[in-house]
Amino acid sequence: MDAGDLRVFEAVARLGTMGRAAAELNTVQSNVTARIRLLERELGVPLFHRHSRGAVPTDAGRRLLPYAARAARLLDEARRAVADDGCPKGSLAVGSLETTTALRLPRVLADYAAAHPAVDLVLRTGTTCELVAAVLEHRIEGAFVCGPVGHPELEAMTVWEEELVLVTAGGVRSLDALLRAGTPKIVVFRAGCSYRQRLEAVLAARGAVGPRLLEFGSLDGILACVAGGVGVTLLPRGVAAPAARDGRVALHALPPAEAGVETVFVRRRDGFVSSALAAFLDCARPRSARADAAD
Repeated sequence: MDAGDLRVFEAVARLGTMGRAAAELNTVQSNVTARIRLLERELGVPLFHRHSRGAVPTDAGRRLLPYAARAARLLDEARRAVADDGCPKGSLAVGSLETTTALRLPRVLADYAAAHPAVDLVLRTGTTCELVAAVLEHRIEGAFVCGPVGHPELEAMTVWEEELVLVTAGGVRSLDALLRAGTPKIVVFRAGCSYRQRLEAVLAARGAVGPRLLEFGSLDGILACVAGGVGVTLLPRGVAAPAARDGRVALHALPPAEAGVETVFVRRRDGFVSSALAAFLDCARPRSARADAAD
């Protein structure tokens, strides 16, 4: 059994037929079939149930599949490491919270693009849960998420500290006054958003139980809905400040224990840190931290 055998096996398991695997691997179906049979003979177990519509992994095949995928990733990282000469280039896929993208990343992205034009950067937004899963599954190289993140396979670096504020319609004078009128609806991102969990805890601590919620996919949608008096939300002060200056919303400060939150960058501990990723993290790191590193 070698890396080539595992690559063929993984392709068949993922695509479901020998023919599709052959097309992806740029070979003929007879070669794929022969490689699978030789691998099964070597291991002494059938790896696929064959049927008229294709092939489905057996129990033994399902046990082998994670190792085949891991081997493929290691080979890909090995090729990238050999090709990486220290000059940032190629593709880089990272993730970010919607709020972090709006508040913190415009300057970072502009600086990075100007300094490293040979890098093709892909930025994907999502909730903390979605982004952590994407990093763990190797779909992105790292992500800015709400901390703390405690996972044995991830390394987390604190990048920014934010102050969360309760955001209401402009005419609301205080949170207490709002709650006296009844439990407000909460306007939030979809499930998995850490700010959403924080907001539910803030309201529960003040006796508001079981608030109804409205889910939105964009920051602009949330702010527009709150400005219209439909409900309340919880956001970093810097994100909501422009709408507050325009008089569209009101910001209500919270006690430090409820307001403080860290934005951390998470990546896999066993992942290859390319020159492109290292340079990106250097751009994102606060200037004070960069100065300390240079001393």
